[in-house]
Amino acid sequence: MTSPAPHSPVWHPFTQHATAPAPIEIAGAQGAYLRTPEGDLILDAISSWWVVTHGHCHPGIVAAIREQAEKLDQVIFAGFTHEPAEKLARALVEMAPPGLAHVFFSDSGSTAVEVALKMALGYWRNSGVPRTRVVALEHAYHGDTVGTMSAGARGVFNASYEPLLFDVTRVPFPAAGAEQETLDALEAACKADPVAALIVEPLILGAGGMLVWKAETLAEMRRICDRHDVLLIADEVMTGWGRTGTLFACEQAGITPDILCLAKGLTGGHLPLAATLCSEAIFHAHYSLDRAKTFFHSSSYTANPIACAAGLANIGIWRDEPVLERVANLASMHERRLAAIGGDDTFANVRQCGTIAALDLKVEYAGYLANAGPRLMEFFLSKGILLRPLGNTIYVMAPYCVTLEELDRVYSAIRAASAVVLSGGR
Repeated sequence: MTSPAPHSPVWHPFTQHATAPAPIEIAGAQGAYLRTPEGDLILDAISSWWVVTHGHCHPGIVAAIREQAEKLDQVIFAGFTHEPAEKLARALVEMAPPGLAHVFFSDSGSTAVEVALKMALGYWRNSGVPRTRVVALEHAYHGDTVGTMSAGARGVFNASYEPLLFDVTRVPFPAAGAEQETLDALEAACKADPVAALIVEPLILGAGGMLVWKAETLAEMRRICDRHDVLLIADEVMTGWGRTGTLFACEQAGITPDILCLAKGLTGGHLPLAATLCSEAIFHAHYSLDRAKTFFHSSSYTANPIACAAGLANIGIWRDEPVLERVANLASMHERRLAAIGGDDTFANVRQCGTIAALDLKVEYAGYLANAGPRLMEFFLSKGILLRPLGNTIYVMAPYCVTLEELDRVYSAIRAASAVVLSGGR
């Protein structure tokens, strides 16, 4: 596999260049595979950081991008609009849980959540009863901008930036059997101090360790928020677009958040685009003859027409093709393979949430910085598979086009990797 020149000026994300091997050059992609310049194929079992849903270079989305690029590439979105954004916004409102009425476009998951936090604080300030307290779950991860790092768990991801971060009230992660402790802590936090918003990753925490929790707990959180007039922000950047088994994870709890954050699969993984949906009440709090109540947020590429065209094409696939059947089939394939691997005592906490499967390799030193992580990734790549463990946590989040045979390759590699890594080999 080809690596770039040793003196590349590129600084890669979440990469310790002093210890990481040289990055692998990718020249193309199709379906569930990445292709190197030499023609070697790598099975993309994590959807290239969770963004690719239908498969790489889906012809329908590629065609929409090409067509839009020839008509309108970019226009300022303050004071202007365009058809792809208008159509996409209407489609998102139609597809989202009922009660979400407005769409604010941005360009990444972090900015979608940053927008949500600013919307929530702006709502309370403009309503004349300012609240600034945010409540979040233990182990949460919401992004890498200052606001999203503040809402996320404190740890190795953001320790260097602690002086920049604002204080957040944290409630325990609702692990199986401990849900009531979480709900009691949320109730107590709401009673102790006026809370502006509760932010959660519905049903599964991603970078925090692929930690699964129950829809019933999310529904009860919605009820607590309603009792105390607290806004609920659902960060569905990862969980949206079928990953948890339904189009949006909130559906499984039968709830509508006040604010919904979407990104990653919004364009099927083809272009960066994010959307923050909110209720009429939140929009109305910013709607005023007083220009000081304007929602002051933007990026130069807000609602980029080409990205919006990709988003529309993605929605067309959801409407015209049996995507949820593919999702259900993939979930079933995971379930059977996890059941088989569950008897292997080198693994612990075997779990699943829709199309996402995860398990922990038993090692002496666990956590995100566990040495097992890089060694596991190196082993998987040697087998032509892209898996990027979170320390000793191995997870699989493949595109929906993955086949039974391809998934079997992934699980065979996981079984083999455990023996190799635990023995100290490669």
